[in-house]
Amino acid sequence: MFKKILIANRGEIACRVIATAQKMGIKTVAVYSEADKEARHVMLADEAVLIGPAASRESYLVADKIIAAAKATGAQAIHPGYGFLSENAEFSKRCEDEGIAFIGPRHFSIAAMGDKIESKKLAGAAGVNCIPGVNDAIETAEKAVEIAKGIGYPVMIKASAGGGGKGLRVAFNDKEALEGFTSCRNEARNSFGDDRVFIEKFVEEPRHIEIQVLGDSHGNVIYLNERECSIQRRHQKVIEEAPSPFISEATRKAMGEQAVQLAKAVKYQSAGTVEFVVGKDQSFYFLEMNTRLQVEHPVTEAITGLDLVEQMIRVAAGEKLTLTQADVKRNGWAIECRINAEDPFRNFLPSTGRLVRFQTPKQTMFQANTADLLGVRVDTGVQDGGEIPMFYDSMIAKLIVHGKDRNDAIAKMREALNGFVIRGISSNIPFQAALLAHPRFVSGDFNTGFIAEQYSQGFRAEDVPHDDHDFLAALAAFVRRKSRQRAANLSGQLPGYDVKIGQDYAVVELGQGGKNRYVQVHVDEFTGKPGVAQITVDGKTYAIESNSRLNDIRIEGTCNGKPFTAQVERGTVKNPLALQVQHNGTRIEALVMSPRMAELHKLMPYKAPPDLSRFVLSPMPGLLVDVAVAVGQKVQAGERVAVIEAMKMENVLFAAQDGVVKKVVAAKGESLTVDQMIVEFE
Repeated sequence: MFKKILIANRGEIACRVIATAQKMGIKTVAVYSEADKEARHVMLADEAVLIGPAASRESYLVADKIIAAAKATGAQAIHPGYGFLSENAEFSKRCEDEGIAFIGPRHFSIAAMGDKIESKKLAGAAGVNCIPGVNDAIETAEKAVEIAKGIGYPVMIKASAGGGGKGLRVAFNDKEALEGFTSCRNEARNSFGDDRVFIEKFVEEPRHIEIQVLGDSHGNVIYLNERECSIQRRHQKVIEEAPSPFISEATRKAMGEQAVQLAKAVKYQSAGTVEFVVGKDQSFYFLEMNTRLQVEHPVTEAITGLDLVEQMIRVAAGEKLTLTQADVKRNGWAIECRINAEDPFRNFLPSTGRLVRFQTPKQTMFQANTADLLGVRVDTGVQDGGEIPMFYDSMIAKLIVHGKDRNDAIAKMREALNGFVIRGISSNIPFQAALLAHPRFVSGDFNTGFIAEQYSQGFRAEDVPHDDHDFLAALAAFVRRKSRQRAANLSGQLPGYDVKIGQDYAVVELGQGGKNRYVQVHVDEFTGKPGVAQITVDGKTYAIESNSRLNDIRIEGTCNGKPFTAQVERGTVKNPLALQVQHNGTRIEALVMSPRMAELHKLMPYKAPPDLSRFVLSPMPGLLVDVAVAVGQKVQAGERVAVIEAMKMENVLFAAQDGVVKKVVAAKGESLTVDQMIVEFE
C-alpha cells in the first residue's frame, strides 16, 4: 500500500480524499494556488505545495507542476479528484511514465471514454443502447443548424470534452442552435482547451440516471446500483439520490449490466460512472462515461456501505476487488443537496466573498466512515471565515442524508437545511428547501426539465410557501420577548424609565414595495421556566421552548411538543432593527413592536428605490469578457449587451428595453464588482 499520496485538486473533494487516506494511515500532500493558500484542504494535509497563481490554467491544470510537487515530496500516487486533470488521458499516462501511480483509470480507458464522440461509437460496438445523433465534430454554426434540422428539434449541442454542465445547450429552433453552438464552443475552448462540438437528439421528458461501476486490474467489474440525477438547473445537478424512485428492478439490472459491458470493453479499473438518459417508458440510452469519482458519490456510499475513495486507492495499488456483484447492498435511501454560492432570488447569479459565518448541521455520518449511517453528513472544503473565490466552481458544500426510506430521507434533509448557517455570501439553500417540499418531487414525478418547467419565471420568495406561516411570526415574537426580558433584568435603570416587558405585540412582516403584513401577537411566559413561552397568533397557540441564546443564529427547540430548527438574527442591511427569521426555506424580515407603534408605522410613507432601468449593472463579481454595444448604437430589448465570466461560466447580459447607448463605462477585461455600471442608456 502507498505510504504517501498527493491530491491534485482543491475544495471539498481534496478534503474528502484526505479523510480516507488518514483512515488508511497514508500521508497526504495538498497542492494549492495563491487563491487557496488558507484553504481547508491545505490545513488538513500533512504537506502542502504552492503550484501557481489563482487561475486554474496556471495552477491546477498544469501537469508539470503537479508531477514536480509529487516528486519533491516523495508521493507514490496522485488522486486527481474530479474536474481539472481527473479525466486527462495525457496526465494519467504521464504519471505512469514517471513511476507515479494514478488513482483512477488507465490512460487508454480515459482516452476511449473522455471523447464523447468516440465513446458513443465504442459504446455502440459494445452493445450499449445509444441515442440518435451526429457523432462527428461540427465545423461551423451554419452547419450545426443544418444538422439540427436534419435530426429534428429539440437537439442537444455538446462539447466533446465537456463536463459539469459546461459546453452544453439545448436548442428548440434555428436561432437557438446558431447561438448555442457558438457559446458551447467558447465555453469548451476556455474550460477544456478543446472546442469540438457535436449534436444529438434531445429526449423529451428524460430522466438522468447513472450507474456507478467499480473495476480492478484483474478484470473484475461490478456495478453499485444507480443514482437519480434528474433535478438539474442549466444541466447542472442540484439534488441527487440513490436509489432512483423511477426505474424498475428489470431496468436497473439491464442498465447495470450494460454499464459493466462498457467498462470491460475499455478495460476499466477504478471507480467510474456510466450515465444514461431514460425515457418515461424506461427505455434508456448511453449518454457518456465519467472516468473519475463523481461529485455525488456519497449517496452510493450511504446505500452500499462502501468507501469509494478507499476502493480507488486499493485498486490503484493493484489489489483485487473483495466483493462480487451478489455482495452489493442497497440499504435505505440517500439524498445529496449541492450547496452552491449563488443567489437564487437573483437568477442564481454567482456569489463570491468571505464566509462571515459557516455552521453546518449536526453530523452523525462522516467521510471515510461507512459504519455510521441513517444520519447527516457534510462534505465541504470551506470553514468559518474562509473565502469563496471567483476563479473556481460555486460549490460550498455537499449535504448528504441517509434515511430508512425516501420520505424519511426527505424529512431529514429539510431539517438539516434549516440548520445550515451561511452568512457573508448568498447560497441556494432556500431553493433546495422549495424543491424538497414540492409535491412533484415528493411523489417522484419529475424529469430533467422539472426546474425549467416549475420555475420558468425564475425563483421568487413566494415559491417557498410555508405550511404554517404564523409560526414565523410566533418565533419572532418569542425572540423579541426574550430580548425584552434580558433588558428588563439589567441593573442600574433609571426609576420610572425601566424596561417593561409587556405581553401584547405587533409583528410587522416587511413586504416588497411597502406592502407590509401586520399581525397581533400575545405572549405568555411560563414563570420559573426560562426559554418557555406560549404565543397566540390569530387564535392559534404556539408553545415554544428553546434554550438557544439570543446571539445564536440557529435556534433549536420544540413547538407544541415537536422539535424544530430555525434561524433568527437581528439586523439587515436595509433594516437594522428588523429580525430575519428563516424556516423551511421561507425567510421573513419582521419588526416586533407595541400595538400602538404598529398603528403609527402604518402611517409612515413608503420611499421607492431609485429607477435604474437606464443602466446595465453587473449582477455579480466577475470578468467582463465582452461588450457587444457601442456609444450611439440603437439596442432592442433582448439584445446582447455584455458577457461576464464568473466561476467558470459565461453569463450573458441582455437589454431589458429598447434604447440608445449613451456611455460604455466598463472596458473589456475589467474585473467587475456587484452592481458596477457597465452601460448607460439615454
